Amino acid sequence: MSIYSQISANKWRTILIFAVFILLVSGFFLIIGQYFQSPREYLFIGLSFSLISTIGSYFYSDKIVLFTVGAVLADKKKYFNFYTVAENLSIAAGLPFPKLYVVNDPSPNAFATGRDPKHAIVCATTGLLQVLDRTELEGVIAHELSHVKNHDILVMSVVAVLVGTVALVSDWIMRSMWWGGFGRRSDDRDNGRNPIMFVFFILALIIGPIVATIIQLAISRKREYLADADGALLTRYPEGLARALEKISDSPFQMRSASTSTAHLFISNPFKKNKKSSWFVNLFSTHPPIEERIKILREM
Repeated sequence: MSIYSQISANKWRTILIFAVFILLVSGFFLIIGQYFQSPREYLFIGLSFSLISTIGSYFYSDKIVLFTVGAVLADKKKYFNFYTVAENLSIAAGLPFPKLYVVNDPSPNAFATGRDPKHAIVCATTGLLQVLDRTELEGVIAHELSHVKNHDILVMSVVAVLVGTVALVSDWIMRSMWWGGFGRRSDDRDNGRNPIMFVFFILALIIGPIVATIIQLAISRKREYLADADGALLTRYPEGLARALEKISDSPFQMRSASTSTAHLFISNPFKKNKKSSWFVNLFSTHPPIEERIKILREM
């Protein structure tokens, strides 16, 4: 697959993710409406909510992600290597210079976000900037700029926001049901509810977040291998990224500000630090096994 066909595919994937999200949320609210015997009202709420969320995620997903992880603009004097490495590699890759952000966290990690290369952001943790030498930092930044060049950042940022939105909606409905304040109706209407629809209602609450998570997993794993390869091609030094991944994997710290909805954005899973995970755990991880990535890089 050429770089141009990959970019085109990513744009189509974004449209597909938007369509799936709208259908998922609208269907979710329709089932709720069937249970509460107001399908049209709830379908309208679901469509409106999903459309607003979709538009908002396209234009503001980067800001939402940065706010979620507590990122701040990187100071050029304080993080001089970060700036110069990003500037040099941006020129080499033919990309606009991205905005640079830092997360105050001892866990070494990094991610890129934004809707296109003109609005790209590269973010690193303070832990990453402290433990990596310049060649290793080049490997990581080249990896993130590859996500920018391939337009992965839009797909990944949109998924982060939409997955989080589905989880929040499910949690809100569950809590409302628990406290008895959601969709309260008269006794006559309560007695007319179909118990089968109640089963579908509960299944929708459980399956909705699972489907959203499956979409998250499906779009992230392959992109890490591609960004590793493209990053190594950009620096002409695969060993730099391989050593960086080793240091990231060996760190005992886990990210304090990461969440399940943003985990797929990072260069390495911010939660799982065990390099020798079982095949079952790896199957449901947002990232491919880090030892496999290191092996491939060292065989280049």
